[in-house]
Amino acid sequence: MRAVAITGTRNTGHRSRGEYADLFHDYLRPFADDAHFFIGGARGIDSLSLLWLAGDTDADITVAVPGTVDQQPADAREAITHCRERITEVVELRASELKTAAYHARNRWLVDRTSMTIGFPHGDEPASGTWQTLNYAAEMGKPRLIVPV
Repeated sequence: MRAVAITGTRNTGHRSRGEYADLFHDYLRPFADDAHFFIGGARGIDSLSLLWLAGDTDADITVAVPGTVDQQPADAREAITHCRERITEVVELRASELKTAAYHARNRWLVDRTSMTIGFPHGDEPASGTWQTLNYAAEMGKPRLIVPV
């Protein structure tokens, strides 16, 4: 079974939910029959992809958060709660402080456990967590599929 990390922007208001569903169908669905997806548990692409995978596939899903689920934004907590029966595992990394370092550690955790990363960046913001994750996957010699949103 292939293990796939998903990373992406938290800023998703510029497209409709239907447009994201179409993107996920085109770029996640081809892996869904034989993949275990690892998702970061944040708002934006993390929550949208979680909802889509849980509702439209039978794929295994792991959600990892840098602290605890209770510390995630409300919409991310709601997505996790809504999909809880479909989530294979929720991993709370329990960082002492939810600052940039904790999110980068969570991103590395995801990439370290997967064989490829699919990223949905918004723009070319080199300091974004999405690009940090994609660049880390490249440093590890792992394939990346980049789908700009």
